[in-house]
Amino acid sequence: MEGIGKILLIIGGIIVFLGLLLTFSQHIPFFGKLPGDIVIKKDGFSLYFPIVTFLILSVVITIIANVILHFLSK
Repeated sequence: MEGIGKILLIIGGIIVFLGLLLTFSQHIPFFGKLPGDIVIKKDGFSLYFPIVTFLILSVVITIIANVILHFLSK
């Protein structure tokens, strides 16, 4: 049961982190405006696909998860 509790705490922390990131993402100056993010604006249509932002966010979340799992495994 102790292992399940740790896993639930980690998942809950990740959900809180993602919620805060989505809430305050407009206040982060580089979020979604990096070179490589695709933005197409035409009359009545806009396509926004932040590829590079998602890649960097994925790397950061992976590093954080690995550090947390490393300390929990000791």
